[in-house]
Amino acid sequence: MSVMELLRKRRATRNVQPIEVEDEKIDALLEAAALAPNDRLREPWHFYVIRGEAKQRYEALALSYLEERFPTKPKLVEESLKVLTATPLVIVVTSDVIPNDPASSKDNEYATACAIHSMWLAAGELGLGLVWRTRGIGLVHDERMHEFIGSPENKKVIGTVFIGYPIDEPAATARTPHRDKTTFLQ
Repeated sequence: MSVMELLRKRRATRNVQPIEVEDEKIDALLEAAALAPNDRLREPWHFYVIRGEAKQRYEALALSYLEERFPTKPKLVEESLKVLTATPLVIVVTSDVIPNDPASSKDNEYATACAIHSMWLAAGELGLGLVWRTRGIGLVHDERMHEFIGSPENKKVIGTVFIGYPIDEPAATARTPHRDKTTFLQ
């Protein structure tokens, strides 16, 4: 499949089968991520692969977070948690923070976003579905996630990626033509 075909087919996949993702495919996803462009070859990303008992601890943490955030909406909590409990593989992705260098730290975040996108394209080629969460169940903006992964110094959580074998292929969404989002300056 060509890169353009992978890009056109890329979708957020939220409904996956309860089938474990093979180690070889996890390695392929991480290799793809590590090939992402990055400023000065800092390779500013780190991946925390969550499975087994660690995933159960994450589920408990996420439940606590959701119940605190939505105390009067138990159905919303249940539906949000379903994404996590039904997904066999979770990867938390961090970016290096460079002390006293906010510009380079921001560049690292962009590079890490590229790494996640590379992983997403590789997932499509491998027959996997992926959704990248930055809010809610992903706990990206909650200090508990940073603590959960071991409170690494000078790391910022950029995204939580949920990966599995799709139950169905998500429908295509309408996109604005690129020319409507482009200005040519001469």
